[in-house]
Amino acid sequence: MENVVINRSFWRDRPTLVTGATGLVGSWLVKRLLSLGADVVCLVRDNVPSSEFYRANLHTKTKTVKGDICDQSLLERILGEYEIETVIHLAAQTIVGIANRNPISTFESNIQGTWALLEACRRSPRIKQIVLASSDKAYGDQSSLPYTEETPLQGLHPYDVSKSCADLIGQTYAHSYQLPVVITRCGNFFGGGDLNWNRIVPGTIRSILRGAAPIIRSDGTFIRDYFYVEDGAAAYTLLVEKLAENPDLRGHAFNFSNEIQITVLELVERLLDVMGSSLEPDILNEAHNEIKHQYLSAEKARTMLGWQPLFTLDEAFRQTILWYQEFSKDKIHD
Repeated sequence: MENVVINRSFWRDRPTLVTGATGLVGSWLVKRLLSLGADVVCLVRDNVPSSEFYRANLHTKTKTVKGDICDQSLLERILGEYEIETVIHLAAQTIVGIANRNPISTFESNIQGTWALLEACRRSPRIKQIVLASSDKAYGDQSSLPYTEETPLQGLHPYDVSKSCADLIGQTYAHSYQLPVVITRCGNFFGGGDLNWNRIVPGTIRSILRGAAPIIRSDGTFIRDYFYVEDGAAAYTLLVEKLAENPDLRGHAFNFSNEIQITVLELVERLLDVMGSSLEPDILNEAHNEIKHQYLSAEKARTMLGWQPLFTLDEAFRQTILWYQEFSKDKIHD
């Protein structure tokens, strides 16, 4: 599927820190970095044996440090001892429902974790590129769509606020301290390896594989920007390369999106169709503190970075379904 020029010489033996390596995006990003020849160091808080990071044995091919993203002294040690040049910061509490129930743990991971990492980077002279993962949620609820990078950051609910704050902290380190930070704002990631079953894609696929009706927590009309995880991993590596070529990208934010508007119900119906299922979804209409309509413009990434997605939505769905089919077989044989 690769249709972009990859700078393998740039990545060969490059000391690269990935935070949040056991997460959905982190696992696929580490896989990509290893394929490019990078020397990958991973910060991991919890062991998650069913994570793709462990299932694909990525922990045996990387240097893995156990610790918390809020531990600034640990971060400074990692950056110094491993002579890190590139940092890709993905560590975060990413579940909206958990943020609503436990806002403090979300604020600590997503806001304090960001300033701890950036302050550690500021004290580490070898750092050349930092990519900070924000989110389309950082924009909050907006009446004017699609979101562009000029849209104000004004989250209102706990998760959205945590991403707005982390995004702004990234910008201040870029502008006030000239730290080489660029920011990504992506839609809802999906793909093989997402084990948060309350998310719509893995939850729906698991239900269909079990012959059970897929659950929709909202009324099904919420519109989201769904973004395939392998496209996300490719976007992160491209952004690092572009920042290395052009330091003036420091402080810029980039939306990454397929630019397809799709409701939750339409998404579930497409998954049912691809999987050849006649099941009907169970619509609970129980969602709270969530944005009704989100839609990103990726024009800036296309024009300034030459970026384009590698997968169509249906191709991404097929790849994702294959992963969960294999995963469910492995679980049966465990």
